[in-house]
Amino acid sequence: MTTIGTVESLWRYPVKSMRGEAMPEVFMGFSGIYGDRCYAFKNSAARKGFPYLNANVQQQMLRYHPQFRYAERAMMPPNLIEAMSIAPGVTPANAAPEDLMLDVVTPSGGTVAVDDPALIEMLGEGLRGENHLTLVRSDRALTDCRPVSLISLQTVRQVEAELGFSIDKRRFRANVYLNLASDYGFAEDELVGRRLRIGSSAVVMVLERDPRCKIISLDPDTGAHNPKVFRKVVQAHGNFAGVYCAVLVEGILTKSDSIELLD
Repeated sequence: MTTIGTVESLWRYPVKSMRGEAMPEVFMGFSGIYGDRCYAFKNSAARKGFPYLNANVQQQMLRYHPQFRYAERAMMPPNLIEAMSIAPGVTPANAAPEDLMLDVVTPSGGTVAVDDPALIEMLGEGLRGENHLTLVRSDRALTDCRPVSLISLQTVRQVEAELGFSIDKRRFRANVYLNLASDYGFAEDELVGRRLRIGSSAVVMVLERDPRCKIISLDPDTGAHNPKVFRKVVQAHGNFAGVYCAVLVEGILTKSDSIELLD
């Protein structure tokens, strides 16, 4: 085993395409990070294969800030301790829906429940054509591709250098930001097909590079669009930045955890 870096920060995004939250620790299960993208808004006008409203269409989504109503209950599965005490490792149960209830702080500073029809009305403002929005809740992360995404700070800094101006790492909306021992960007591409242990027990398989979309061109606080960011990643890196992973062994991840290459 070789230590290749550490966890710089951990993130989850309770509502797909809305603002994320930095976490001191998370539970990473087979279906993704606990509490990550557990809500989304299905859009009747969405393109085939991608049924949910996202910030590519409604840029203002990034200005909405979801907050779990019962923060402590939303941190970890309710029976995590009992499940982890049973060898070889029982998959923890999902929470009751009310334990993961969300309120959303809107761009105007008001707060509405995630299931309030007023929120759907706000999200529909300014959309072209006919968009019928429906709230969806799931016990697994409603990701477009794989359950967990990683990117290194070195990759973010390389893109930044290529652009010639600073960019916020949050544009890449990863679950785990890595600080790799290598001093060059896109080193995580070399991990595709290999297993990593993060922290004391969790193991992931790095499956593939992460194909990017317009969302990396959107400011994570304002939603303002700068097409240069996406264009640079397309032209210089074949439209890839970061990697997708599958979870082989569940476990708790903590900020500053070591990352070990297992094979």
